[in-house]
Amino acid sequence: MSERPQNDDPDPTDAFDELVEAETDRDPDLAVIEAGSRTLRAQAGPPQGDGIPARPADPEVDRALRAVEEELAGRWGETKLDPSVQRIAALLDILGSPQHAYRSIHITGTNGKTSTARMIEALLSAFDLRTGRYTSPHVQSVTERISLDGSPISAERFIETYQDIAPYVEMVDAQQEFRLSFFEVLTAMAYAAFADAPVDIAVVEVGMGGTWDATNVIDGDVAVVTPISLDHTDRLGETPEQIAGEKSGIIKKDATVVLAQQPVEAASVMLKRAVEVDATVAREGMEFGVLSREVAVGGQMLTLRGLGGEYPEIFLPLYGAHQAHNAAVALAAVEAFFGVGSEHARVLDIDTIRSAFAAVSSPGRMEVVRRSPTVVLDAAHNPAGGRAAAEAVTEAFGFSRLVGVVAASAGKDVRGLLEAFEPIFAEIVVTRNSSHRAMDADELAAVAVEVFGAERVQVEPRLDDALEAAITLAEEEGEFSGAGVLVTGSVITVGEARLLMGRN
Repeated sequence: MSERPQNDDPDPTDAFDELVEAETDRDPDLAVIEAGSRTLRAQAGPPQGDGIPARPADPEVDRALRAVEEELAGRWGETKLDPSVQRIAALLDILGSPQHAYRSIHITGTNGKTSTARMIEALLSAFDLRTGRYTSPHVQSVTERISLDGSPISAERFIETYQDIAPYVEMVDAQQEFRLSFFEVLTAMAYAAFADAPVDIAVVEVGMGGTWDATNVIDGDVAVVTPISLDHTDRLGETPEQIAGEKSGIIKKDATVVLAQQPVEAASVMLKRAVEVDATVAREGMEFGVLSREVAVGGQMLTLRGLGGEYPEIFLPLYGAHQAHNAAVALAAVEAFFGVGSEHARVLDIDTIRSAFAAVSSPGRMEVVRRSPTVVLDAAHNPAGGRAAAEAVTEAFGFSRLVGVVAASAGKDVRGLLEAFEPIFAEIVVTRNSSHRAMDADELAAVAVEVFGAERVQVEPRLDDALEAAITLAEEEGEFSGAGVLVTGSVITVGEARLLMGRN
């Protein structure tokens, strides 16, 4: 790799070596590369930076955080679950139902949930509401998942929150057939932290599905459904219709449902559910949508149609048509929360909307982490996400030659993912991340050879070596050739690549 971060910090490659050696037997959600933060934003408003915290500087705090991570690591990970809200409901009942202390917007779908959640949070904060945001999975730090006013909670507060609920977690563990899972405990921590803050509104992303997801003990004022496609088919169903049936469980009585563009069969399921519970429906392409978009330096310029009217000249510092559609969904969700379109017809303050969108970030989603050659990270992990990423990188960057670095999780539709990138990758370097869920590099290479041909595939079992190889390939055409590198395949891959590229 021709460039290394020039500072006094430890070489990120050394940190990656330590991670690979020490963390491969832990749950991937707790194979934390960096965690914690020493500060908590106590005021509302758009966050500064990208919201990815570093490890605590205080050794005592760092040790305490690691102890919490290790305890959580001993529980079921997010890929092993018993589909029920019984355990999380029992825990929250003992805690005094903190999830009912504030209003909420609940988000499900297959792709775009986290980016949409971050946009909704930015918009609400711009209107002087104190927000809590719960998203998953994290890019680099488990504390990213629980945010107050746009910033991850501090390591100290994360530790305190866990310690506060730990005795009650043990009580529920003793009463249930299965112990509370990692995700269930973390969900309870988020809801408790939001009540303690306190927040005015929580923006909550489901972990998986909807009906039996641990987050589904809230009654969202607004239910948001981002585009549905095939993913987690072993648990959610093998058709968009079946998956929509599971995800429709977050639609509650008298709520407003904000539907992104959906396959017809998925939309039909959602509409039927809305009728059953007397929910109001707002559909992208009907009640709201993207009127126009143009590529701009650092992102794109949009004109959005909301539930109350048009919002012109919206700068969004994110790439790709899919992010423009996420922005339309986020705007409609916030309008619905404020009663626009149902109680009254008006647009929200345009300057506030513009400033909020201009401050949005979404780490690991078309994120540039290096120049010359340009290295872009994107957390696409299924065919639909791959197609969106391929279209976005082509539109926004126009690389003369693009080299891919791909490390995926076992059990995913890796062939479909690779096929999405085949038209745009001149060459592909297949590798693996440190997660025990990672697909073996040689197995991934075998699929890649079938899709790309042997002459376009290179295998590097270590991610740091894969990045080095890809950058070298991109540099072969010269400094001014316009070649680039796209790192993709999973959120874990992107998080580890961020560290290796010297971010945070």
